[in-house]
Amino acid sequence: MSYTTVEIERRCTTIGTSVAWLWMNRAEAHNAFGETLIAELTAALHELENDAKVRVIVLAGRGKSFSAGADLNWMKRQGSASMEDNLADARRLAELFRTLAECAKPTIARVHGAAMGGGMGLAAACDMCVASSNARFATSEVGIGLIPAVISPYVVRAIGERQAYRYFQTAELISAARAREIGLAHEVAEPERLDAQVEAIIASLLTGGPQAQAASTELIRAVANRPVTAELIDDTAQRIARLRATPEAKEGLTAFLEKRAPAWAKTESD
Repeated sequence: MSYTTVEIERRCTTIGTSVAWLWMNRAEAHNAFGETLIAELTAALHELENDAKVRVIVLAGRGKSFSAGADLNWMKRQGSASMEDNLADARRLAELFRTLAECAKPTIARVHGAAMGGGMGLAAACDMCVASSNARFATSEVGIGLIPAVISPYVVRAIGERQAYRYFQTAELISAARAREIGLAHEVAEPERLDAQVEAIIASLLTGGPQAQAASTELIRAVANRPVTAELIDDTAQRIARLRATPEAKEGLTAFLEKRAPAWAKTESD
């Protein structure tokens, strides 16, 4: 599939798979959201999730910014649209964030420059976030009389309810250092070291079993913010029991006992 506002860069790894760098490619507009970018990001994520050779997805932005949020022309059009059209548009945006957040493959946000509104939502929806020291985040919607509605499940998950009360209402700029303090960013690196920090996390991810990583994200969603009940305990027991019986788990245990790399982590020269 060809795209006009996003670019997929597949980087081959030493283990014969690939890491997909999904670039938002509206540099002249600071990768602001519009109808086309929303549709193409959603489609590209589905394409990469269904590509068996892709192990990790890195979401990044061309130009000076990760994403400055909503395109003003798009916002103006929605401001004069009917309720029916507004709702359909909001649902398409919500579907983008859900698609990213529920991706079965590890996702990393590579954030530099501005990550405002929906841009901060993208960073929060990814499994991991690595920010340049020059990155700036904000849930800026109240500044124009709106709310960070469709990004809220992912931002609240990342920074917690208490921090959300502050930043949803103040629309303050959040520095990269502060983003790490409140749980939005996992790592902060100087601009010249940003890609190296992303690559370090990728290297760690490539050592894990793909099925186990997908099962791990499902596990987190199943247990997060739930009371520890007999039903939950039984669910976790069933999950590990099912996974133990998979060929991937058997290969992982055998490789560990034989003190060798498992099949999914073997280099092409092994």
